[in-house]
Amino acid sequence: MSTDRTQVMTTTSISRRHMLRTVGGGFGMLSVAASTPVSAASALRPHFAPRAKRVIFLFMSGGPSQVDTFDPKPILAKLAGQKPKGADIRTASPTAGLLPSTVRFLKFGQSGIPVSEHLHQLGKHVDHMAIIRSMHTDFPNHAPALCMMNLGVLTPTRPSLGSWTSYGLGTENENLPSYIALCPGKPVVGPKLWGAAFLPGRHQATHINNSDLTPEKMIPHVKNTFLSRDDQREQLDLISQINREHAADRANDDALETRIRSMELAFRMQYEALETFDISHESKGTMTAYGSSQFSKACLLARRLSERGVRFVQVFYGNRQPWDTHSKHNAGNERLCRDVDRPIAQLLTDLKQRGLLDETLVIWGGEFGRTPTSQNGDGRDHNPFGFTMWLAGGGIKGGTIHGASDDFGFTAVEDKVHVHDLHATVLHLLGLDHERLTYPYSGRNFRLTDVAGTVVQNIIA
Repeated sequence: MSTDRTQVMTTTSISRRHMLRTVGGGFGMLSVAASTPVSAASALRPHFAPRAKRVIFLFMSGGPSQVDTFDPKPILAKLAGQKPKGADIRTASPTAGLLPSTVRFLKFGQSGIPVSEHLHQLGKHVDHMAIIRSMHTDFPNHAPALCMMNLGVLTPTRPSLGSWTSYGLGTENENLPSYIALCPGKPVVGPKLWGAAFLPGRHQATHINNSDLTPEKMIPHVKNTFLSRDDQREQLDLISQINREHAADRANDDALETRIRSMELAFRMQYEALETFDISHESKGTMTAYGSSQFSKACLLARRLSERGVRFVQVFYGNRQPWDTHSKHNAGNERLCRDVDRPIAQLLTDLKQRGLLDETLVIWGGEFGRTPTSQNGDGRDHNPFGFTMWLAGGGIKGGTIHGASDDFGFTAVEDKVHVHDLHATVLHLLGLDHERLTYPYSGRNFRLTDVAGTVVQNIIA
């Protein structure tokens, strides 16, 4: 039997009431009845010993500028306004000459890694980070690049990174979703960025609109004010029995199975979710340390969700593309950096103090970077050819710089890391082999990394 992790399709040899999910890996085979709710006790085994148990992905939608954050290029000031060979790459729209960075870079930590002065608090954590300066992707426009970074393809037709993680590892807490997307409103591509596509529906993210962090508004109707818990349980058992009988004649109906599971999860959530989402339970000192912005509170909520066993938390900064600085770049970049600096730094501090950083993988970055050349005189255009991301925590070799861009910060030239490589590395740190984490659909096995992807061993501790 294949050791790929797959969903076994219903055949005449399998009862329609008990379609099996078969999980393979180095620990042998495990079969779980699809009608059995996944719980902490039945969380799936990884392919090999994981370095991280969970992920927090801090997504900077719009594309942060690498040359103004983590990849200093002093030559830009010397050649300001010029467009030498190597800096004339065509992007989404024409750009002019080189635009110097006004940012002062400071060296931090024992590793002495240079970080923007506007990320002063975050810079104190560089010894826990692996900074990848050689990221690249396949397309210069937002929608396809957002899909590539989140789904591994340029179109919104595949499962997201978080969905593959949930599918591969299950949940640590049966009273909360395994995958939560914190996004204030709706991003450009919408729910497809955190969708499960052809994977079982239970692996798509639960979207939390954190525009208002009042728990009852983030998760409305979670409390039943009309029935006691026992009465609700009796009612749900009856509904579940009817639904199961209905499902018995509708084999392989994932939408129906997802609804049944959702009702069970909703019942359990009402006794834990409100407390989890209520950040007012935190001390005044903790609240002050994170700050009062919307993103600050989202970072604090991400920590609360992670420590309670949510497998994958994705925090979107803004609901459109706030990092899309086509004009007035310098002022916009400074404001954005200062807004994320304190809460992300405190999140890393909090995770470390609570003993969670070693088992929690934190990822920071956007769908691409920005050009070192100017657009509209004072802006930077999209740049898919070379940009920066960083990872910290679970299994990461801290104080590491991986790869390099060219002299101008335009193109990745050394130890290049494609999005597929990043995804392969994230799954590897979670104990999952990206080539074995597959799902049969439309006549072939699909995986997050398609037919590519190499684990970036240099950043692994």
